[in-house]
Amino acid sequence: MSSTVQITFDAHDPRGLSIFWRDVLGYVHPWPPGVEPTPGTDPLAAWDEFLARSGVPPAERNSASALEDPDGVGPRLFFQRVPEGKTAKNRVHLDVRTAPELRDDERMEALEAEARRLVDLGATRLERHEPKAPTSIGFIVMADPEGNEFCLD
Repeated sequence: MSSTVQITFDAHDPRGLSIFWRDVLGYVHPWPPGVEPTPGTDPLAAWDEFLARSGVPPAERNSASALEDPDGVGPRLFFQRVPEGKTAKNRVHLDVRTAPELRDDERMEALEAEARRLVDLGATRLERHEPKAPTSIGFIVMADPEGNEFCLD
């Protein structure tokens, strides 16, 4: 029997970080338990209503958030509030596969375009690594709004 993977992010602002990653990956916020999706309704607004109805105090309503791949292929992402900040480089990071089929200048141009889009969403650009055959086809290191490193690959 195989297992599935959920990737968990520690965060100061779980909802804000989940919105960033939603926009990066094209993932969606799941609906609250027992709530039927309705066209034109925002799942985050449905969560606000659900948590208020459930008696969750306003100060606790941003303690967690989640994202799911709408195609059901990628791992679920979970964001949990923690009091401490990030203190060192990630030991595990995400590679956002933006241009895996491209090579050389065409690849790096595609990665640069995506890096600009993500900076507009709140990411920080950290480093560009040029292609070095035969071991690397090039990538760009970025950080999300809370400083978690990831690579555009």
